[in-house]
Amino acid sequence: MKKLSSLLILSGLVSLPAMAADAPASPHSVAFNVGVTSDYIFRGVTQTQHDPAISGGVDYSHSSGLYAGAWLSTQSWVETGGTAALGDAYKTNSSLELDIYGGYKGSVADFGYDVGVIRYYYPGDKVVGAITPDTTEAYVAGTWKMLTLKYSYVISDYFIGWSGAAGAKTSGSNYLELNATHDLGNGWGVLGHIGHQKVKHDDFNFASYTDWKVGVTKDVGFGVVTAAYTDTDANTAAYGNWDNEDVAKGVFAVSFSKSF
Repeated sequence: MKKLSSLLILSGLVSLPAMAADAPASPHSVAFNVGVTSDYIFRGVTQTQHDPAISGGVDYSHSSGLYAGAWLSTQSWVETGGTAALGDAYKTNSSLELDIYGGYKGSVADFGYDVGVIRYYYPGDKVVGAITPDTTEAYVAGTWKMLTLKYSYVISDYFIGWSGAAGAKTSGSNYLELNATHDLGNGWGVLGHIGHQKVKHDDFNFASYTDWKVGVTKDVGFGVVTAAYTDTDANTAAYGNWDNEDVAKGVFAVSFSKSF
């Protein structure tokens, strides 16, 4: 009888229970990414004094919509500081940016939403008397078809080293952005962006500005190449001479990224 059962299973006349063949899908997923760019631009402002940067990150997501991740990139603005004076650093021995974030994503029909918190941390040695560049923001975003509207709000004491009149804290600074992407087919795509950075207690619009970007993307099979032009209307008195660099000027940058 035992031999007969084995023969029937091997011949396909009798199948094993479906639950033994189909294991349930895991609700957890992990993805990694690496990238390189000719100029690391964040909200229209170079983070590398117009030099190249390399980056990498990891993302965890759950089928419920919860997610968390970390991203690391080279940067040079923290050590150069925000004035024309050489050595006017926010921190010394600082050449990296570490972003740690988490939140929840979901959708209703064609509308997607995303709420979360992100911490921008710059490892290094604190400079006595300098305002910290480390910043925490809460954000909310909504996506409909090709458009994404996102609002970020600073909940830490300061926003990337900025202070207001008489050293006032810049908590409450915010960034509103609209992003658009369009798939052209055959791996090609186009993108557009406009955003406005408002720095709290910036009574004379010294640090606040608007930035915009247009670009093209190409999936080359082993990764994605992006070529984009970014510009701003930033005050040159605030951004035009960071250690002899205009960090908010118009820039054409080429980037490559790969996810796996």
